Amino acid sequence: MSRRSDAIERFTVEAEASGLEIEVQQYPGGTRTAADAADAVGCHVDQIVKSLVFMADVRPVLVLCSGGRRVDEERLASYLGTEIRIAGASEVRAATGFAIGGTPPLGHTVPLRTVVDPHLMDFDEVWAAAGTPDSVFPVKPKDLVKAKAWTGGDLASPFGMGALVAHPDVQAACRRLMGGGGAARSSGERCGGDGGDGVGDGA
Repeated sequence: MSRRSDAIERFTVEAEASGLEIEVQQYPGGTRTAADAADAVGCHVDQIVKSLVFMADVRPVLVLCSGGRRVDEERLASYLGTEIRIAGASEVRAATGFAIGGTPPLGHTVPLRTVVDPHLMDFDEVWAAAGTPDSVFPVKPKDLVKAKAWTGGDLASPFGMGALVAHPDVQAACRRLMGGGGAARSSGERCGGDGGDGVGDGA
């Protein structure tokens, strides 16, 4: 089995253990960027989930951001109450077990604090990386949020927490929120600056 298929298999096993039904689709042309992924699957770019890893001091934080948006790093740092920076390739792999370009939103090496862009909840279906730069999978956003809570990742959204928690289907999954850092903020046009264009980027 190739390293690429190993990564997909490892992700699939972990995701299904969290309660998701996974149907991975591969595209030889690649799905590294949100635009590439949207073109490949035939959806709006905002339906692509970008899994972006930042370092908050020495701890990795995952941001699940809609594909058409970029993370405002200043606002994220303010919310977390510490300086942040984009994670490097080795840090992304250490935290998630996957390489930049194919980082999925769950199934990581360790549970990660996770910030969710509530705009993703506006869709019936979204697409995210499945472990490699040419693989993605469809998922209902409410199911993704529930699965993230099940795997132990803290859920919060400084870019519209109220919008996320207001969805009845995900209220239970959002009870364990990240402590400290300030009140929820409206997203406006951004999930937040320079916050990454790749589907499974470190950022």
